[in-house]
Amino acid sequence: MTPLSQYDGSAGVLVDTNVWVDCLDEESAWHDWAVDQLQHCSERAQLHVNVIVYTELLVPQPDVHMLDALLDVYDTVRSSLPWSCAALAARAFWIYRSRGGSRARPLPDFYLGAHAAVANLAVLTRDRSGYATYFPRLALIAP
Repeated sequence: MTPLSQYDGSAGVLVDTNVWVDCLDEESAWHDWAVDQLQHCSERAQLHVNVIVYTELLVPQPDVHMLDALLDVYDTVRSSLPWSCAALAARAFWIYRSRGGSRARPLPDFYLGAHAAVANLAVLTRDRSGYATYFPRLALIAP
């Protein structure tokens, strides 16, 4: 793992759930953007998903074979969620709560942002604001 002080997002790209969903949904207003970004990013860096993204993509239809086939099209690595991201995710959640957030448990994006930070990954997402608010140093690829 790269020390956070040396983070530059250069070790690959963690793809957020919303990008994969938009890629699959031809009716989504973001479909073309998602497909273009997945292709563009996969040609320049290794794409990653973790167990949180993978789980979210299996809801509401748990078709593991279809999901694996999609991820394999882009040679996507199934990355383990590093233990070292726990404290960073908890810190982001603490900031969220101190600003009036009402959720009782950390949101999935806190784990994704922390994973990207400790693994030196950029994040491909269409939800720039959440990541930028709680992980301002993350390299984001977003509209």
